[in-house]
Amino acid sequence: MTEFWERMREQFGPSYADAVARDQVLSKLAGRSAVQALEDGENPRTVWLALCEHFEIPVRARH
Repeated sequence: MTEFWERMREQFGPSYADAVARDQVLSKLAGRSAVQALEDGENPRTVWLALCEHFEIPVRARH
């Protein structure tokens, strides 16, 4: 989880990362936000990659 939040802050900035994780609903996460998916036990790597795909983050930045 720590790595997930580090990547989120790195990619979106400290303030916007939280908003993205809480407010953006993704079809790849079955219509859930990243926070909801994580709370439901989804693997943080899966959530991160779904966000990367949705926001078209370049592969080299996905780690």
